[in-house]
Amino acid sequence: MTKLFEKAVETARALPPEVQDDIAGVVLKLAGDDQPGMLLTAEEKASFIKSRSEAARREFATDEQVRAVWAKHGL
Repeated sequence: MTKLFEKAVETARALPPEVQDDIAGVVLKLAGDDQPGMLLTAEEKASFIKSRSEAARREFATDEQVRAVWAKHGL
C-alpha cells in the first residue's frame, strides 16, 4: 500500500460510518470489485419506489416548490 493510500485510509477512519461506506464503495468500484455501490435501508427503498411512481404519473414539483428548496439552501 502506498503512503498516500495509507494517509487516505487513516483520514477516512475519522469520518462517520456512512461516509466511510461511501468511500469504500468508490474504492471497490475503482479496483474492479463488482460489489453493490450502495445498500438502501427499507425506508430509502420505499421512498425511491414512491418517487418512481410519482414520476411515472408525471407528478413533479412545481417551479415554485423547486425555488423554495433552492432558497432554503442558499442556491
